[in-house]
Amino acid sequence: MSFEIKLPLFEGPFDLLLFFIERDELDIYDIPISKITLDFLDYIHRLEKMEIEVASEFILVAASLMKIKSKMLIPRPELDENGEEIDPREELIRHLLEYKKYKSVIGELSDLEENRLSKKKRGNIQEELKELSKTEDVEREIQDLDLYKILKVFQRVMAKYSSRTDDTKHTVVQYPYTIDQQKNFVLERIGLKRRMAFTDFIAYKPDKIFVIYTFLAILELLQLSQVTLKLGEGFNNFWVEKTEENPE
Repeated sequence: MSFEIKLPLFEGPFDLLLFFIERDELDIYDIPISKITLDFLDYIHRLEKMEIEVASEFILVAASLMKIKSKMLIPRPELDENGEEIDPREELIRHLLEYKKYKSVIGELSDLEENRLSKKKRGNIQEELKELSKTEDVEREIQDLDLYKILKVFQRVMAKYSSRTDDTKHTVVQYPYTIDQQKNFVLERIGLKRRMAFTDFIAYKPDKIFVIYTFLAILELLQLSQVTLKLGEGFNNFWVEKTEENPE
């Protein structure tokens, strides 16, 4: 007769501790350290009997549990700066809560990873090389490559470069307007007519840069409370009025 022993596999020691806590419905903030230490050591002993190598992190946590257990048996408790008793389990509880928090999002991250892997990546080098190999024997060209062929390619490139006549030129043009200049222009215009439609500013000089600088100047005057804006007629139109001065 044959028999089979099945042991649950855990990703790490904290995963095993959380299993014991959830299985026995224990309070994570008040862990019975003696019971959970015995359960943890029993699991490790079962692995050793089955000649399964125990990871060093499991051994480290087992030693930490026994250290906490010994501290709790000492009648003289440790005190903090405020004279309050330090719970030896405090650090373990903090690590367990942090591990539980990250474990709760593992499923969601796994779904995101699976969704991302199902999509085709842009710039896939392997796919591009496969497509290229269908039309060109790249490996054979590289095998037959020698110094003479490289020099010939270099000469052709240099000859083509020297025959170029259309040199690239970049011209930087300074705009003939400033925000301060357009602010004075707006105040001068609305000072004569009391108020003025924005379309009138456009009609004054239908130049793209002029309109942009004028619009920015109106926004700055609005921020300085020197003008007010009112909705006008038509699309994208508004009135620009001079703000009434306070008698005081």
